[in-house]
Amino acid sequence: MSFNTIIFDMDGVLIDTEYHYAQVFDAFFDKKGIPLAHLNRRELLGRPLRDLWPFILGEDFDKKDAARLQKEFFTYKKSSHFPIEEMLFPDVKVVLQRLSETKLKIGLATSSSHDEIAEVLDTHNLRKYFEVISSGEDFPESKPHPAVYLSAMKQLNARASDVLVIEDSPNGIAAGKAAGATVWAIRDQRFDSDQSQADRHVEHLTEVLEILGFS
Repeated sequence: MSFNTIIFDMDGVLIDTEYHYAQVFDAFFDKKGIPLAHLNRRELLGRPLRDLWPFILGEDFDKKDAARLQKEFFTYKKSSHFPIEEMLFPDVKVVLQRLSETKLKIGLATSSSHDEIAEVLDTHNLRKYFEVISSGEDFPESKPHPAVYLSAMKQLNARASDVLVIEDSPNGIAAGKAAGATVWAIRDQRFDSDQSQADRHVEHLTEVLEILGFS
């Protein structure tokens, strides 16, 4: 097992946003009177909000309505208690610091927007660990499409066979695999999502260090 590059997803891997995001998400749509009971949430994990409107609105889907609702949602999210400063998984800084002391190239590839990425990285002083940051906001295709990973790999001058991706969601795992990388999944203890496509499952990031021999 030999990798020269490691690329991390952000939500659900570095920070525990998905639970808090789901709470804000549910509260917003409840306020709007838009039902969500029909959604298969496991299938939607790892996708940006812009891709969810056809699933949410169904036959009532309209691009103009979706654009308006998306703007309203982000305004609502900003006004809600979304404690980014409390969401970092406890082993993240130790793991990133140790990896930065090796010869591995380190990248970040996430469906999140540039603003959302900046909020997380700057709040927790993580930007210094990543040579490349790839945002799904820059691509028309979202995970499970591999675009965000292919871009990160190109910027890192990395061959797919040399890349290890750390993911958690089914869509993210599929994206990493479609990019040709080896994918390890942080085991999902909350949503019981399908992580069967992953090449390996780990309980936490520290285990990644142990397997790679950097502990």
